[in-house]
Amino acid sequence: MARSYTTADDTRAKLGLIALQADRTIEDDFRRLMPRDVSLLVSRVPSGLDVTLDSLAEMESALSGAASLFPVGHRFDVVGYGCTSGTAQIGAPVIAQQVQAGTETGAVSEPVTALIAACHALKVSRIAILSPYVASVSNRLREVLAAAGITTPTFASFDEGNEAAVAHIDEDSITRASIDMMKDTEVEALFLSCTNLRTLGVIAGLQDELGVPVLSSNLVLAWHMLNCAGLDVARPRDLL
Repeated sequence: MARSYTTADDTRAKLGLIALQADRTIEDDFRRLMPRDVSLLVSRVPSGLDVTLDSLAEMESALSGAASLFPVGHRFDVVGYGCTSGTAQIGAPVIAQQVQAGTETGAVSEPVTALIAACHALKVSRIAILSPYVASVSNRLREVLAAAGITTPTFASFDEGNEAAVAHIDEDSITRASIDMMKDTEVEALFLSCTNLRTLGVIAGLQDELGVPVLSSNLVLAWHMLNCAGLDVARPRDLL
């Protein structure tokens, strides 16, 4: 049958996302957060069933392969790696190198660099963290943030070691834990850590309740990626 092909360049911002194999949340969140007039392609990287420092570190060798599964010849404005604890363990510079080894992109983002950028944009340096993960995993993130000048004096965790179970922690649990940990503490913002934690439905209510900015891994990553792609978004909450 006769057919024709378009020759016009796609002028939309071109975003790529590398999600964890076990993540059931980040793609749904990005559909809610991203403007309709951007191009978003998704690949996946193998991830362990249990979240440990070793399983997180193992993702490093698989990142370039996951990035290479994007369409050949496609050039991204930015590619995001969707793992907060994995970034803290592997390191943002190494992640950028691995992603750029697999696909062509102008920038690489991940939740840790995105969180630091969001804190700078909001002019906060003292935050609380709610994490789903065991202490050894969570402590590494806190160390990385401290090295960037962001202190985390208030911290709480669900101590969940199974990645698949994280997506099933319900919104009421996240809300209650957040409110409890923020009692009698002096911080400038709250960060809900983990791309697999279902947080978007509670952020607005928590901000009203607590009176401080509430950030999440997926919210700051989407915000930072859009800004890396040249789409200026002043604050992460502007995406909600």
